[in-house]
Amino acid sequence: MRISVIGSGYVGLVTGTCLADWGHEVVCVDRDPAKIELLTNGGVPIYEPGLEQMIAANVARGRLSFTRDLAAALAGSDVVFIAVGTPPRASDGEADLSFVYDVARDIGEAIDGYTVVVCKSTVPVGTGDVVERIISQVRPDADVTVVSNPEFLREGSAIEDFTKPDRVVIGTEDERAREIMLAVYEQVRANGQPILITKRRTAELIKYAANAFLAAKLSFINEIADLCEHVDADVDEVAEGIGLDSRIGAKFLKAGPGFGGSCFPKDTLALLRTAQDHGVDMRLVETTVSVNDARKRRMALKIMDAVGGSVEGKTVAVLGLTFKANTDDMRASPSLPVVELLQRAGATVRAYDPEGMPQARPLMSDVEFTDDPYTCAKGCDAVVLMTDWDEFQSLDLERLRGLVRTPVFVDLRNVYAPDKLVKHGFTAVGIGRSTQTGADDGRHAPAQPPAAHSGNGSPAGRTIDEEAEMRLVSIR
Repeated sequence: MRISVIGSGYVGLVTGTCLADWGHEVVCVDRDPAKIELLTNGGVPIYEPGLEQMIAANVARGRLSFTRDLAAALAGSDVVFIAVGTPPRASDGEADLSFVYDVARDIGEAIDGYTVVVCKSTVPVGTGDVVERIISQVRPDADVTVVSNPEFLREGSAIEDFTKPDRVVIGTEDERAREIMLAVYEQVRANGQPILITKRRTAELIKYAANAFLAAKLSFINEIADLCEHVDADVDEVAEGIGLDSRIGAKFLKAGPGFGGSCFPKDTLALLRTAQDHGVDMRLVETTVSVNDARKRRMALKIMDAVGGSVEGKTVAVLGLTFKANTDDMRASPSLPVVELLQRAGATVRAYDPEGMPQARPLMSDVEFTDDPYTCAKGCDAVVLMTDWDEFQSLDLERLRGLVRTPVFVDLRNVYAPDKLVKHGFTAVGIGRSTQTGADDGRHAPAQPPAAHSGNGSPAGRTIDEEAEMRLVSIR
């Protein structure tokens, strides 16, 4: 089957490459001449494990190509995927659909014969209706069916997610389009993975609902982690205990510094905007967003507490900058507000990330970027493990201890068992765990004792977030 994929960013490139690997003839289209030149010459504009090799293999087989010429790509295409960005608008957080609508006009001008136009971009409910209307306005005689086919790709695991999905969702009530889409995903059907066919608007909502639910799980376990720190419980064991319940499941119950990336932050905001437009309250989603925003800021306070309450004049080494491991994506990464707040509080920040530093440099000012974790940690007053890259899960702790000025290790991903850090002379500060100090005279333990807590687990009767906000005001 001949397929065109418009947009060669993360979703479009993974989609086009995997479809080509299944045997389809795929042309990826992008307006950016630099990106097309890079891809044509064997380069890849994003970091995703295994993607570069898969692209090269399918280009060599003649099944995958790249072009800026939309009309040439669409000529004879059975299916056209729209996979352009839908970033949040700065004014209100609503998804910016201008790229989608521009592509719809271009498609209307270029298609020839019956064509299935598939919206792979994440879009609010009803976008497919508008795309269909735009195409028909540009080309009244167009024989087109617009289908919703949302993506569920995790950065760092995108190829497996596409080729071995939990499910494929196809939103259409047109029989011709249904059969063509089933042919596109014949490999999925042959592997026995579920394919759910729904109305187009239902498919559009499924994407947002899924991401909002997963984001809520992350915010939930992060709040439980805060409680664990006050009642001497271990959040990892709590997560394991509840995750073994088949009704809950273990995924997305890993406490950390808050969620980021290209999907959860913008999709939760877009869902809230859609709900507001229809007069529907979504208080759980609203709370999920606010909890996550506060979470990132409060991680800076955790680091400050770990070194005695103030980072004025101190050096903090940050290991990992991307919002998760196995990606170079810095969008909405927790490291951004954490580093900014540490700098405002007077800290000097050094940083190292295996893949994310080229993307981080334009976003972070006055940060010293280093070539490895040990150079990053030399002479520092605290080591902060921000992103759980494999490289950081097997650090030479003895070597690290000999390099730092003050042996404080703030593990925001709970990669290391606290007793292992303590054994190597560090004060161990994790997420949802009690702080553990080394066997020395206590000089490296956090200097400020815990405040007296009221019955709700916060000082002076305030909530944890209110207390954090009051402290952050002084930094701002």
